[in-house]
Amino acid sequence: MVTRQTISDVATRLFFERGFDHVTIDEIAEAADVGRKTVFNHFPRKEDMFFDREQEIRDVAFAAIRTRKVGVSPIQALAALAHRLIAEPDPSYPLFGGTYEFVETALASESLKARARQMRDDFVKALAGVMADAIDRPREDPHAHLAASMIASVWSAAFIKAHEFFGRTRDANDANRIFLDLINRGTVGIEAALVGTAYA
Repeated sequence: MVTRQTISDVATRLFFERGFDHVTIDEIAEAADVGRKTVFNHFPRKEDMFFDREQEIRDVAFAAIRTRKVGVSPIQALAALAHRLIAEPDPSYPLFGGTYEFVETALASESLKARARQMRDDFVKALAGVMADAIDRPREDPHAHLAASMIASVWSAAFIKAHEFFGRTRDANDANRIFLDLINRGTVGIEAALVGTAYA
């Protein structure tokens, strides 16, 4: 576990300093003082080193649905999660100043953007399954997939627009405000689309 984290930390530092596409696996291995094979044992792809916390982020979202209180819909549970992330920042996910360099590095690389799109598709599928499970519906329920797709789109738009605003102003408070405003407005739209189902 220590070796994996060391590799990830070294790789992230190099990616931030030089750009993802300009760092090789051999350079990461050398800087981390491990062999090339060791790097691949922990990370099958270079992109996995950059997005190494993806599963943790998913777990936070899924836990919000699974542990929601009685009477709270899955959609409302995720909206509440957005507010908690702003009101009680998790050191692992410091919005937005703490994520600025990460996002800028990702946006500068076509391979990272492609990987992010794949991860988004995988997340939507997994989220739909968790939402369906939460209300005892079949995992192939089309309403679950509609809800998951809309949620992913709203969160993506909210995060990117808040990130762009922070990039211009370096004002984290206003970036937070923009993020939550778009989450709130998007949630209203999702609930309207899912009215009459147990997801809203």
